[in-house]
Amino acid sequence: MGDLPAVVEFHEEGPREGFQIEKRLHPLEDRARLVDALSETGVGEIQVASFVSPTLVPSMADAEELFARIQRREGVRYTAVWLNRRGFERAMATPGVHLSGKMVVYASDQFCRRNNNCSAEEMRERQVAWLRMFEEYGLKLESAYILTAFGCNFEGEISLSRVADAVRFLVDVCRSEGLELPAICLADTVGWANPEEVKRRVGAVRELAPQVRVGLHLHDTRGVGAANFYAALQMGVDLFDSSVAGLGGCPFAAVKDDRAAGNICTEDMVFMCHELGIETGIDLEKMIQAARLAEEIIGRPLPGKIMHSGSLSTFR
Repeated sequence: MGDLPAVVEFHEEGPREGFQIEKRLHPLEDRARLVDALSETGVGEIQVASFVSPTLVPSMADAEELFARIQRREGVRYTAVWLNRRGFERAMATPGVHLSGKMVVYASDQFCRRNNNCSAEEMRERQVAWLRMFEEYGLKLESAYILTAFGCNFEGEISLSRVADAVRFLVDVCRSEGLELPAICLADTVGWANPEEVKRRVGAVRELAPQVRVGLHLHDTRGVGAANFYAALQMGVDLFDSSVAGLGGCPFAAVKDDRAAGNICTEDMVFMCHELGIETGIDLEKMIQAARLAEEIIGRPLPGKIMHSGSLSTFR
């Protein structure tokens, strides 16, 4: 396309994506402080926690308490992740959780088996039941995610045809259920994307589902997150998941040790947008402050760049 969007929307995932992978359990008060700091930045959506097994993910065992502790700001949506009906029911029972319908499918069968203990085909079949459950509870479908849409550490290259097949499935199942599909988000779950593939796959989604908004969930696993972000901007993409200070990472992405870089860094991408004349609604200086708070809480240097160098505002 070549036309940059006028406005970009960021969904902040640091509080969930970041702390979920940490081996050390961080105090509830610190995590609530970070959410509250992010609430002051102008970001419209913050993913606070996961309602998952406390045995498998002990860092998320107190999700209900965390939602009770944060200071909600009007205009901010506080969201959560769940993987099964038990998690969904916990989220439903927790005051202050913004609930909406979301479908999740995988382009990689092996990654799906490791992450969800089922095949990619079984995961697709489950989406119909989820759609009907969302309807039962009066929840509007907001998005559909295609995970491992660029590559997989277990299966290698993911062909464009497999992504296209996933898009067709999502469109067809929504049509058969009489539902509108507002957005499809391509997830570079383990960091295989490059700028040209970003353009190709965004273009393919647009051809197959021209009425659907395209979003991206990018990781900076191999250092090309910012380049992939810019390529997406050139394709007119205006919806991104990101993490303050670059928090997080997928445990299945690490090769040499048990850590891999997290999502694209919120404040760094906001900086890029502002330098390009793109509106975000986010106060960059407040986001930098939130990133520094995240680094203080985590207790080690985090990968964000602007949080260490500062923005250009002091030079202008």
